[in-house]
Amino acid sequence: MLTASSPLQAGGFVPGWVKDAVFYQIFPERFANGDTANDPAGVEAWGGTPTGRNFFGGDLQGIIDHLDYIHDLGVNAIYLNPIFAATTNHKYNTTDYMRIDPHFGDDAVFRKLLDSCHARGIRLVIDGVFNHVGVAFFAFADVRAKGQRSIYKDWFIIHGFPVGPPSKPNYECWWGYGSLPKLNTNNEAVRKYLFDVTRKWTSMGIDGWRLDVPNEIPHDFWRAWRTLVKSINPDCYIVGEIWDNATAWLQGDQFDGVMNYRFRDPCLKFFAQETASPSAFDTALAHQRQDYPDEVNFALQNLLGSHDTERLLTMCNGDVDREKLAVLFQMTYPGAPMVYYGDEIGMTGGKDPACRGTMIWDRKKQRSDLHAWYKRMIGLRRANPLWRRGSFETLKSGDTGRVYIYARKDGASCGVVVLNADTAAARVVIPLGAVGGSGAWRIVLPAEQTLEPPAGGDYALTLPACSGAVFVRDGK
Repeated sequence: MLTASSPLQAGGFVPGWVKDAVFYQIFPERFANGDTANDPAGVEAWGGTPTGRNFFGGDLQGIIDHLDYIHDLGVNAIYLNPIFAATTNHKYNTTDYMRIDPHFGDDAVFRKLLDSCHARGIRLVIDGVFNHVGVAFFAFADVRAKGQRSIYKDWFIIHGFPVGPPSKPNYECWWGYGSLPKLNTNNEAVRKYLFDVTRKWTSMGIDGWRLDVPNEIPHDFWRAWRTLVKSINPDCYIVGEIWDNATAWLQGDQFDGVMNYRFRDPCLKFFAQETASPSAFDTALAHQRQDYPDEVNFALQNLLGSHDTERLLTMCNGDVDREKLAVLFQMTYPGAPMVYYGDEIGMTGGKDPACRGTMIWDRKKQRSDLHAWYKRMIGLRRANPLWRRGSFETLKSGDTGRVYIYARKDGASCGVVVLNADTAAARVVIPLGAVGGSGAWRIVLPAEQTLEPPAGGDYALTLPACSGAVFVRDGK
């Protein structure tokens, strides 16, 4: 169960709990159908082929029904794609920010979800889509009907009247999609409305906001918005969807972190595609760490897949061992790991909409070995603060073979992770002595084993292809 809010890091601006978070991303329409009474018209049978327009009936009750599954996996934070009223399966075309989508439930069901999460010690982060709305949004519908007489005409940037159809928009919209008219967030009435929306859901007790395409909204909006959010709950996590360098948003006056797609790219090149050398992999990650304040690096959502990308196993060409190795790295690297629903059981799929398939609940169709691995790696991370809060140091990133070794240190405790991303076994010498300090080491992976202090500080072993080893020395 969640206790009182953990304090912000001393002298910092990022909520302390995020360092210890393991996120699980859920696309609500595709996770589980817990209440068939609220199914949309034309709902298709669970397990069908996902398209950009079809519905399978997933809802909030379905998530509630499977919270024990999520909790058992070891996850302690959930990020939900949009849940507000909208006409699409993805809900990014909001029609009413003040209301839960009726096909997902209502405020009462959302409160039940929130309480049920908190009772299990799980934080809940929801999606804030404040850059654009759907054409059925009340203000835009009024402008389309009344033209220049509409009191909402300045809520949007319209280049002429009458307002054109979505197929030929004469108004600003997201990436030219007429179905997603862009809000004029410089307008004070728009800001007041969005701040009222923010106040309602933050006050209800959510633990964070994920912000959709926030780079398309002015910085001064986010500065004022952050002030509002933190005045209601100083511990509320603010994470933006920024795919590139997000330094401008991560100085303490706007966001606490971002969805870390910059982490995904080198990971896929090194683990899945074998197109990056160990040194290139290490250099890319080092540059990222240098870009942000230390506390931000521990609060980034480190993802390997999402609703906007190909699934991880697909990127690994079906090679489960490569996925396992990438997840081992993800769970022992600084930052808050995020698992996209279904990756832990071997779901596959290309880019949207193929990556948004319905969750597979039939255990006979799940990859039980992969699920066990995720559970074990999440357990490893959560069992020792070393992996969540320790410093990071590269020990080996040379390009002889595809071996990468790094250390994490937290006070007197330290850990060493060895990764062999090659297609052949590798004889590896691990410089345990170079980590410093004294005391007995133990092998955590592949199997628990006490390790006698090696003569000269080096320990040698043979690592099978696409596998890793983890060593820990507990502080005294």
